[in-house]
Amino acid sequence: MHLSSLTFIAENISYQEINGKRVLEVGSQDINGSVRCIFNLLNPCEYIGVDMEKGKGVDVVCPSEKLVEMFGENSFDIVVSTEMLEHVLTWKTAVSNLKRVVKPNGCLLVTTRSHGFKYHGYPFDFWRYELEDFQEIFADTQIVKIEKDFEPPGVFLKAVKPENFAEKNLQYMHLYAIVLDRKVPSLDVESREYRKKINRILVREKRKKNHKLLKAKRKHLEKRIYEFLHLSKNYVQS
Repeated sequence: MHLSSLTFIAENISYQEINGKRVLEVGSQDINGSVRCIFNLLNPCEYIGVDMEKGKGVDVVCPSEKLVEMFGENSFDIVVSTEMLEHVLTWKTAVSNLKRVVKPNGCLLVTTRSHGFKYHGYPFDFWRYELEDFQEIFADTQIVKIEKDFEPPGVFLKAVKPENFAEKNLQYMHLYAIVLDRKVPSLDVESREYRKKINRILVREKRKKNHKLLKAKRKHLEKRIYEFLHLSKNYVQS
């Protein structure tokens, strides 16, 4: 979890908005931080964390594409999703579920990564969203705040679902796919092009990981040699 994402959430919710309300966190597995503690301080009547697999911070196993199937439409006062959307292959279905599962006049809080942020597969990494993309994707909501995260590259959003919500059709919208290095309407992960390019990325990431591991081992060995020489010197002097 990026500190900037935590800060955006903390600065854009209030006690009045959360107190006694139902909150749904989508992509809640706590790998390197969570917003749950921020919301719990504001006394929600219920806080449910969902993710595609079991783990710390996950109350219900449910993919983001099946939120409405699991909970029903208009079920939560607040829906929050941090650093999740870039990892969802069928992002249009996920976004639709985020919008539909929140109540009219309810709040959506979303953070994700933009072009320039490195590939990070947990376990997958597909998309990069720009501020302009979010403006189009959430044009059917009342956007309260939208801003860029410059370091690392990302985008943050707070929006309210209108009373007379009419969902925008995103069928033909193109989004930047990090593996293909271009904008596409959807991804075929079984295609020859995708498999070829993802293999290149994975090989490169493995080499980087091995290089870091060798560097750490070398530093450890240098430290042990220094300690040995230091002990040997003291032994000779004595």
